[in-house]
Amino acid sequence: MKTRINLLPWRQALAERRRKYFLAFLLAFACMALAAVWLADQVIDQAIDRQVTRNSHVAQDVALQDSSIKTLDDLREQSQLLAKRMKVVQDLHDARSSSAQLLDQLARAVPDGVHLHEVVAKGDKVSISGSAESSQDIAQLMRRLEASEGGHATRLQHVRTEGTHGANEFQLMVRHGESAEAQP
Repeated sequence: MKTRINLLPWRQALAERRRKYFLAFLLAFACMALAAVWLADQVIDQAIDRQVTRNSHVAQDVALQDSSIKTLDDLREQSQLLAKRMKVVQDLHDARSSSAQLLDQLARAVPDGVHLHEVVAKGDKVSISGSAESSQDIAQLMRRLEASEGGHATRLQHVRTEGTHGANEFQLMVRHGESAEAQP
């Protein structure tokens, strides 16, 4: 007689055991994957927090530097305004001293017999009108003005003989400063 062995329940038990191991392995793998994702999330969150902290420090430093730059710009602007004011004051001082020097030289250059009626200064030009006893006195005044310090250029605008006494009315244009030529 032949014996019959049933192998199916043993195969089913083996297949069931393998399926349980597979499910356990799959569950363990899923848990490890979730733990890895959670750990990566925590690491990334910490990195983001550190970067946010760094960014806030950089933003504070940038704000501090911006305020310093604004202060420097304000100081530079004030310095430029002050330099402009100083230049205006220096120009006024130079103009005043050159005008005073010209008037002083004019007072020294006027010969006897010449009477000045009007002296008008416009920029670096001075218009002088007056009367003289003779045309030689006018010429002497012009020579003295040209020979004075600063090398003033004089130009005779006109001469008129007035009245019976022969007084010569004249008008001179004097240019003072760096240039040695009179402008019409």
